This record gives sequence, structure tokens and C-alpha cells, in this order.
Amino acid sequence: MKVIAKAQFNPKIKSYILVIMGLFFSITLFGIPLAIVWFLGLGQWISRKFYESLECELNERHLEYKKGAFFKVEKTIPLENIQDLTFVDNPFLRWFDLRIIKIETAGSSSQNGSDMKLIGIIEAENFKRQVLTERDRLTNKLQTGSSITEGQLDSNTELLTEIRDLLKVIAEK
Repeated sequence: MKVIAKAQFNPKIKSYILVIMGLFFSITLFGIPLAIVWFLGLGQWISRKFYESLECELNERHLEYKKGAFFKVEKTIPLENIQDLTFVDNPFLRWFDLRIIKIETAGSSSQNGSDMKLIGIIEAENFKRQVLTERDRLTNKLQTGSSITEGQLDSNTELLTEIRDLLKVIAEK
């Protein structure tokens, strides 16, 4: 399928992951040694691997997202199922110049009501607008039934004409 847009991710997401996980490890007494190891190199390596694995493509029918440093996750959401795209913004995200786009679908099965979270897309507003435009185009196309091509229409007309002619011959007998 034709790729309409491919999201680019902000490299600052590596620092965001490094700091978030480091703070998470630092909360407990047991986690402090982990935080030290995390900040001395392991966290930089993992956050770089995670960043390199990020992919998000918008095509004519789906939004496809891939992520994961060790455990790979691939999600595909049909555009006609997308109900809403929500921006999440807070001071911590702004500090890293990042935004989160939450994608909510009809019949969302997850606890928090979003099926996908896209963190750190560059020009997130434009990407959101492209997704919504493509979704509207697809739903309009599906509602009007314009998915039939001219060739299919000609073929159907030819077949109906043959059937009509055969019925005339049968009626004459």
C-alpha cells in the first residue's frame, strides 16, 4: 500500500527514557544500585536501541507503529476505527520538547481508553492532521461506495447486458 506519511521521532526521546527510568529506579532503596548502573551506560544503550526501533507509517487504510528495544511491539490500526487523536502535554514533556498523541478507537479494549501512544513525533500536529484527513477520506469513500473502479463497472454492465439478452431469448421460446 502507498505510504502517505512516515513519522519522524525526536532524538530527545532517548534522554526522556533515560531520565524517566532512572527516576523510577531511584524511588526504592533496592533500585538505587540499578539507577547507578542505568545512568552509567546501560540506560543510554537501551534508550538508543528503543529510539532506533521506532517506526510509524500512515498508509491509505492503516496506521502502523513499531517499537521496542528487546520486546518488539507492532500495532496496526485501521483508519476507519480511529475515533479520536488526543495530545498529552505536561511540563516534564515540554522540558524535553516532546508530545504524546493518544489514539482512541471504537470499542477500545485497553484500560485507559487509548489503543496506541505515540511519543516524540516531530511536528505532531501535522501528523495528527494527516491521520484525521486520511481517515475522513477513507470513511467518505466507504460511505459513498466509490471503491468500484471504472473497469469493474464496465465489466458489471457487460455482464448485466448479457443476462438481459439471455432472458429475452428465453422469454421468446
